[in-house]
Amino acid sequence: MAEEGKGREESILFAKKYLEDLLSFFGLNTEVYATTEDDEVIELEVPSTHMNAFLIGQHGDTVRAMQFLVSSALKNNGFEMFRVNVDIADYKKQRAGRLAEHAQQWLDQVKKDGKPLDLPPMNAADRRVIHKLAGEHGLTTESVGEGRERHIVLKPAE
Repeated sequence: MAEEGKGREESILFAKKYLEDLLSFFGLNTEVYATTEDDEVIELEVPSTHMNAFLIGQHGDTVRAMQFLVSSALKNNGFEMFRVNVDIADYKKQRAGRLAEHAQQWLDQVKKDGKPLDLPPMNAADRRVIHKLAGEHGLTTESVGEGRERHIVLKPAE
């Protein structure tokens, strides 16, 4: 029998401990709350502290970097699950709520005008949200541009 990767529970515990250790390196000793969403993504939530702004970083760059580190550590150590979402003081949840509000306005505009609409540049996670919402509302999408300029063009259904 071939050896299997380290399972779901082990993956979650490793990710939680790894992020706690990373945070303690910055002088923050706090408990990280770990759950899974749909058995594919490990959700790591860091409660609000005096270091929120530092841990989130400009436009969420630092929190995304921590997410990448935890994910890479899981992958490199042979864990079964290695998709990770790190949220600091509900920053991503609040951001997703604001994005959903904007998205609804954009979707309504394209439906009303019947013309394509170029959205502002956004990160991959935000683009995924828009692609999904547009599909649910009968619109089509296309990602265009490179790097930080990558954005979505919302289009009416053909």
